[in-house]
Amino acid sequence: MIEKNAPGLANDVPLGATGLRILRMGMGGIPIQRLSVTQSDRILENAIGAGINFFDSARIYTDSESKMGRILSRHRGDVIIASKSFSREAEKILQDIDASLKQLQTDYIDLYQCHNIASESDLAKALAADGAVAGLVKAREKGKIRHIGLSGHKPRIVKMALAQFPFETIQIPCNFMETDALADLVPQARRRQVGIIAMKPIGGGNIREIQLNFRFIFNQGIDVAIPGMDSEVQVAENVAALADLSPLTEAEIANLQNEKNRLGDSFCRRCEYCMPCPQGLPISFLHVLKNYYFLYDLKDWVWERINSLAKTYKDCAVCGECVKKCPYHLNMPEIFRETWEKMLADKAAKK
Repeated sequence: MIEKNAPGLANDVPLGATGLRILRMGMGGIPIQRLSVTQSDRILENAIGAGINFFDSARIYTDSESKMGRILSRHRGDVIIASKSFSREAEKILQDIDASLKQLQTDYIDLYQCHNIASESDLAKALAADGAVAGLVKAREKGKIRHIGLSGHKPRIVKMALAQFPFETIQIPCNFMETDALADLVPQARRRQVGIIAMKPIGGGNIREIQLNFRFIFNQGIDVAIPGMDSEVQVAENVAALADLSPLTEAEIANLQNEKNRLGDSFCRRCEYCMPCPQGLPISFLHVLKNYYFLYDLKDWVWERINSLAKTYKDCAVCGECVKKCPYHLNMPEIFRETWEKMLADKAAKK
């Protein structure tokens, strides 16, 4: 395990103008939903021991806040806690903040964010006189939260938000596959001393060139990356990436470009905003199996997993609920139909 404050790590950088100082490798709260309490306790303690001090969760991440609260509350003076809410009304977001405080076992949250501002309508609701931002300001005045931020997947909307309210941080997708925010939004945020948090930094686990990808991210003006982690190995690998943040060479950029070409545009980031599926399909896991089958050639292993699942690709009812919820508007029914047809054809060809 890498010791806390290990030499050579970029472990004391400011998060914009918030006054918060962070290890540049944080931890996202999605994957621990899939772990038992015992497992999540171990991973969180391991992360803190490795020097990670920025932890991000959300109200919609089922039991993520409560799992984080069990451990982070024991280290409250040494950790920075961020959470967020989809509520767009002041009254409702204040209720969410109280729920977050209870689950996280703390009397204040360092950073609270408007979660996934995805459209001009979303932004207008959040900024209305009785909107979520007014609730966040009130909560900050009462000391329940210390800083106000927002998360969003669309740079154009995030730029509009920064023009209309002094958000202290923005949380945006950033990896070698997703660079839309880098040309304009990130430089603008840096000029305003807005903290920049990179979500989906390894594309939901799809990117294999992890070290190169993190070097790319941290040379783009990002303050902190928050990959989700569900194993001690992932914690060690991610923190170790901070030991070398040198700019990429042309050959290394070419390697990442090959990775980008391999994945294409229609890959699942495993944010699980699409869940729960009305038909009970494990949507993000089915995407993982698709990658293992077609990209990594683990076909027998995938068929074993498929045969053990209660619901799989063929059980999609094409209701479209997942498409509505997906921040990337992936056409899951079409992807699953094509995947199932190709898998069956491939299996038949082997007979």
